[in-house]
Parts: sequence; C-alpha cells; structure tokens
Amino acid sequence: MKRLLLLTTGGTIASSEGKNGLEPGMNSEDFLNHVPGLEIPYELHTKELLNIDSTNMQPENWVQIAEAVNEAYDQYDGFVITHGTDTMAYTSAALSYMLQGSAKPIVLTGSQIPIAFEKTDAKRNIGDAIRFACEEIGGVYVVFDGRVIQGTRAIKLRTKSYDSFESINFPYVASVSQEGVEYNQNPKPTLEQTLTLDTSLCTAVVLIKLYPGIEPSLFDALKGLYKGIIIEGYGSGGVPFQGRNILEKVNELAYQGTAVVITTQCLEEGEDIDVYEVGRNIDQSVVIRAGNMNTEALVPKLMWTLGKTNDIKQVKKWMETPIANDLMV
Repeated sequence: MKRLLLLTTGGTIASSEGKNGLEPGMNSEDFLNHVPGLEIPYELHTKELLNIDSTNMQPENWVQIAEAVNEAYDQYDGFVITHGTDTMAYTSAALSYMLQGSAKPIVLTGSQIPIAFEKTDAKRNIGDAIRFACEEIGGVYVVFDGRVIQGTRAIKLRTKSYDSFESINFPYVASVSQEGVEYNQNPKPTLEQTLTLDTSLCTAVVLIKLYPGIEPSLFDALKGLYKGIIIEGYGSGGVPFQGRNILEKVNELAYQGTAVVITTQCLEEGEDIDVYEVGRNIDQSVVIRAGNMNTEALVPKLMWTLGKTNDIKQVKKWMETPIANDLMV
C-alpha cells in the first residue's frame, strides 16, 4: 500500500463563495471529505501549508512547499500538492529545480471549479493525481484533465475549460483514467536517485514583452534594479533595431553584467535567433538563449540560477544547460 502526503495550498479547488467572489477557505480535513474513493490501495495523510488564491503565490511560498516535501520525503511514497491554476505552472517548474533527483512522484493538481460544488472537475483531478502519485516514477508533474505534464513544460492555456493546461514543446508524460496510467514512453528508472533540496532564489528578475512602440528608455530604467531580465522577442526571438533601437539596449544591459535571456512570444517551437538579422545582431556571447523553454519555466529557473551565482558566464552556462527536462532543443 502506497503512503501519500497531500499538501494543500488553497486555490479554486478549495474555494467557496465569499463576499467578493470565490475565495480559498476549506481546510485540509474538510478537503479530505470530498476526495473520491479509488479502487487502488493507498493511505493518504494531509498537511495544510497555505490557503491562498494562487494569484497571491510568491517565490517564498515555493520554498515553503519544497521544504515541506523534503522534510517528509523519507516518510512517504508520493506527494500530491493542490494548488490554484493561475500560477501552478510557475510553481511546478520552481519545484523541479529546487527538488532535483526525486525518486518519487511529486504531483501538482487543482481545478477550474471548487471541489465542494456539485458540478466540478476537482474530484477527477485529485483522483488522477493520487493515482499517478502511486506510480513508480520520480520527478515533478502537473496532472490535470487526465494529462500528465512534465513540471517544467506546463502552461495554463485556457481560463475556464477543464482542459486548461497544455504541455509545451515536450510530449505528455502519460494519460490517467479509471483504468490506470498509460505512458507515452517507458519512464526511466529512478530508484537510484537521491533527492537534493536547493531553495536558493534571487527574485530580482523582470519579464518584458516587446511590442511595437516600446521605448528604449524603459531598458535604461531597469539598470541596477534587476539582476536578470527575460525578454520575449518577436517570432523566433527578434529584437528591433530600427526606429526605436531596442537591440542596442539589450546588448548594453548584458555587457554591464545583467543576465539577459532572449525568448519568443510564440508558445510553440521556441526561439531561433540564428535565422534573421534581427536575431543575429543579438550578441550571443553574453546574451542567454532560451531554446524552446516556456516562460513559466524560465522565470523560476533564472531566479534559481541567480540565487547561486553572480558570475554571468556561469549563469549563462546553467541557463542553457538542460536541468529537470526543461530544455529539449
């Protein structure tokens, strides 16, 4: 019989109607009363970590969750973390970096409709998450609407639909149903892995999305305020240099010691700044390339990397190196 720990953090799944709309409020014991029965043998224990809307989730809360898993790691066979959907993808990526080498499943799930409502996707999602947490597989995953997504590859694509999460530039790990778990490819053995907790984070990171008309002076204002800047360029990662010369400011920031990451606004297929002049003019000796990573993984990875070093060459090396299945160019 698998021994599982359910860590609750709030979110829609634990919400009820309040004076100003849905708000988290269900404690972990009440939550247990709504967990559906499954035919598989397991023992479920609960611990309430937070009771917040995931819009209010902060990097400090990522650390809190990671430490809770690490503290209980030897006592359980798997972990389920209930979480609001709005920032779940950021949290799943952050945990992937902070909890590397897990030989046990660490599963995040949530819902679009509270679990206490008559019509809800919560019961299926929590049931699927429990089922997957009983598997012989290690790592961090999002389980939602019957899909299992690598923790660094999830994004919330839809605001209301049950199938709100997608896996970006990486195949779904598996699908979950009442019949069991069906893998898309055989999972790698993880029994020999050793969990490593590393919660060092630097939150002095900013995300900038380029748009026609953005002023170069904005980038001057960022100097000294942030250690890392992620720039979502156009198409394959292009940065304009005519009219309003953003390219000059991007290279300048990198020369001055800021960790500058170039990615794309497009969800799929990743950046490829070698194709066009607007990409090739970016100085790749100092600017960091995102490859086909999604922004929800880039933000916590840059925070995690900068939390370990201020050496920009080392930051660039680590950011461009595959960690926790985040970079599959």
